[in-house]
Amino acid sequence: MTTRQGVAVVGLDCRFPGAPDAPAFWRLLMAAAEAGGRAAPGRRGGRPAGYIDDEAAFDHGFFAIDDAEAAGLDPRQRLLLQAAWRALEDAGLPPLSLAGRSARDRDRARTGVYVATMGDEWGGARLADPGSLTARSGTGTGHAMLANRLSYQLDLRGPSLTVDTACSSSLVAVHLACSALLLEECDIAVVAGVNILVGEGLDRIYERAGLAAGDGRCKPFAAGADGIGRAEGVGVVVLRRLADAGDGPTPYAVIRGSAINQDGRSNGMTAPSRPAQRDVIESACHRAGVDLTEVGFVEAHGTGTQLGDLIEAGALGDTYGKDREEPCAIGSVKANIGHAEGAAGMAGLIKTVLALHHRVLPPGSRPGTAPGPRLDLARRGLRLVDTAVRLPDGPVHAGVSSFGMGGSNAHIVLSTAVGAPDDQRPELPSSAKVFTLTADNPEALRRNLLAQADALEELPPALFGRACWSSNTVRTGLRQRFAVAAEEPLDAARQLREAARATDLLGYSASFGSSDDEPSVALVFSGEGTQRPLMGADLYRTSPGYRAAFDEVAKALEPYLPGTRELLLERDVRMHQTAFSGPALFALQYALTGMVSDLGVRPVAVLGHGCGEFAAACAAGALSLDDAARLVTARATLLQALPSGGGMLAVPCRARDMEDPLSREPSVAVAAVNGPRALVLSGSLAALERIAARLRGDGVECEPLRVQHAHYSPLARPAREAFEAVAASVRTGTARLPFYSTVRGADLAGRALDGAYWADQLTSPVRFAKALSALYESQRPTHLLEMGPGPALSPLIHRVLPLPREACLTACDVVGGGGREPARLAAALFGAGLDPRWEELYAPGERTAHRLPPHTFSTSSRFPYEIQPRGIRGHEAHGMEGTAAEPVSGPGGDGGAPGDMACAVQEAVASVLGRSTDDVTDQDRFYEDLGFDSVMLMELRHRLEERLPGVGELSLPDMLAALTSVESLTEYLRSRSAAVAV
Repeated sequence: MTTRQGVAVVGLDCRFPGAPDAPAFWRLLMAAAEAGGRAAPGRRGGRPAGYIDDEAAFDHGFFAIDDAEAAGLDPRQRLLLQAAWRALEDAGLPPLSLAGRSARDRDRARTGVYVATMGDEWGGARLADPGSLTARSGTGTGHAMLANRLSYQLDLRGPSLTVDTACSSSLVAVHLACSALLLEECDIAVVAGVNILVGEGLDRIYERAGLAAGDGRCKPFAAGADGIGRAEGVGVVVLRRLADAGDGPTPYAVIRGSAINQDGRSNGMTAPSRPAQRDVIESACHRAGVDLTEVGFVEAHGTGTQLGDLIEAGALGDTYGKDREEPCAIGSVKANIGHAEGAAGMAGLIKTVLALHHRVLPPGSRPGTAPGPRLDLARRGLRLVDTAVRLPDGPVHAGVSSFGMGGSNAHIVLSTAVGAPDDQRPELPSSAKVFTLTADNPEALRRNLLAQADALEELPPALFGRACWSSNTVRTGLRQRFAVAAEEPLDAARQLREAARATDLLGYSASFGSSDDEPSVALVFSGEGTQRPLMGADLYRTSPGYRAAFDEVAKALEPYLPGTRELLLERDVRMHQTAFSGPALFALQYALTGMVSDLGVRPVAVLGHGCGEFAAACAAGALSLDDAARLVTARATLLQALPSGGGMLAVPCRARDMEDPLSREPSVAVAAVNGPRALVLSGSLAALERIAARLRGDGVECEPLRVQHAHYSPLARPAREAFEAVAASVRTGTARLPFYSTVRGADLAGRALDGAYWADQLTSPVRFAKALSALYESQRPTHLLEMGPGPALSPLIHRVLPLPREACLTACDVVGGGGREPARLAAALFGAGLDPRWEELYAPGERTAHRLPPHTFSTSSRFPYEIQPRGIRGHEAHGMEGTAAEPVSGPGGDGGAPGDMACAVQEAVASVLGRSTDDVTDQDRFYEDLGFDSVMLMELRHRLEERLPGVGELSLPDMLAALTSVESLTEYLRSRSAAVAV
């Protein structure tokens, strides 16, 4: 591979001896710790090696793999699936977002998969035991399936191949992946190296060839080197063309050039070749455009064999040791973990990538290790690094070597990456962000909440916006959702821990839910009396969507009401005057509509309470902004001109309870019906006070509204007459959305809202409860979003509709919002299943990926490596212990007793899945719920024929029509049994 631009290493994950993840691997390297050469309980008869911890754990449910198939999967496939998922997340790439992208999708990234391995001890043992084989053993074993399984499970459509060049497999795979990226065969490459230790065959080969270390430990380039100590593990890197990597986190490092070659006919097939190693190093540097003397350090192959280290030292001296002022630093990760064979090169590559990323070269050998005297490293211009070394500022280049037992060699040249500084400051004033997380089930969510809380507690506050942005855009796509709004990382961490400890996540937060939900939001605009000083002022400061819409509406109102901007953004004493309260509320609501639209909320319907109908009509497209501005200001001015002495009173009574009091007070009318026992009266203050006194005498508390005039009452009729002339000039509009009129109490979508309607709106009672009920019955929204300065309507909504507390949301909260409302709203809607437009919450500088801890998988399900020979049996659960199926005797086998037939079908289905019959119900659907495929259906047919001889030989095409559910299959078999009996 050659390019002067390079290929970026954008993500990685690994699991090696003593290191369950990449951060632990780096700590192990920096401590110069040794995790190889140890015995593991129950593993290979106690033979010492480098073993990974918890090797049998596999979160098969996460990948929708049933128990039986998981038990029959090559353990390398299990390790690859989890590590690749985590590496993609580390790269800032949501794994599910890559699904289905192929060469036809020119505007979408295609993902290739390159897996490196060596040998197949597990597959060989599996195939040698015929009793363990099932119909799915072909996909559970074999080299090709390592890459193909990963491509299949994640639906990746780019190249997919497994590479085996023995010990050099990983770097050869990287070389091939880089070439594919530059040839545009793929846009993203997932490159992995994997190795597991199962049998002892290769150990014996090493021993008989004199290559095995007596204590199972590798000692590269050391005086005490005595051979190879085997190791297992998995490492994954995600590669992209450097030019395409700008939308993700800063790359760990950049691959500048690579080369591969072969020894050819050398001293022996397994003997290393110094000339070939020298040539591959020189070719890689030439292709990288890097002089040999510019390479600061080399991660050597370094197996710890006397001959291999001697030849490699010679090749390194011939290349990197020449013409240097200071010796070239060398080391080998095999001193830390052992020789991971097919994954060995990946371990060395990840070590080098992390060193360039941290700008620290970790020790390449145990502290105090004496170099082998025959190597003569000093004379060759080399030095074995046994302490950590700080790398210099500026570009640093490094080389990585990997040489195969059969003579296939690879070398890669990398350099440090340049990215945006981590302390980039937000471009907006401080405001709340949303930290989100998705998982496949509630318990997985709890587990990952704690992992993210740990990371947030260590996060610098300046990076909080970027971390939240990454959580929104990367940690997404899984079924269970959770979100919290917070202004700084410690607050977010606290909330995550509280949620993880909660016995009921839904009870803890409204921001917990499922992506299965399809949220629908209706906007409900509050009316006069809800206005507050400085309402929306914080949002103007923190929300770009609100600010843009507010500037637009303020400009539209200015000709009719000068000083609108100051009215809302400053503590203006005119706010509660009738001439200003209505226009101010309209301005707020119009701006809130812009804000929620920018968040991605697409309402299914709108409803306005009284004066709120003007903003609602604008949101529905029935009223232009200029017409609405003229109407709302004219209305307010005319109401202000009414004689003083009017007011409004909220009373908790039914309409029929007020018939007698109202008959005595002709100047008072029902202005609004907000619920079964929620009326608003309007009229003269004197009359309202007399009514209030009588009601208080009966123990009924009343509340005056903050208005100066008697809206929606006989006293407002003079204003209506003058208002009709203004309303007549309005262009007739038709609502594009369902518009539930509180004048008519019904949906007016598709019907004209003309001047006569707006004139009626001034004096007609507000039929809020009727309109709200009509909206709910017709649209069934999951959420009602109140568009006003606070939750004024929410209590009324709950009296009318049977909605849970979390279904009522507020777009603005003057009392406790502080500009955090967009984040709170986005969090609530995300939990409900909506995918907000996250850009509304972040400054451009914050829309940069920040690496978060990748997904933490469950370890509760375990599938041991070791294979227990079982002899030849009949059809059994996939790789699981069990007995051959017994036919159903008696009437069940002939289609008689319904219970026997149903049990037999459930047992057959459960045996194919490798589950208990308790896990299978009649209602389960074969494809959607149980995950059946064609191979599983074939096996199910065989098992049914065994258990139910009375149904005869089954035809798969006939069965397919009956596979709606387990119950439908049972009915088909029952009818077939009856037909066969005849």
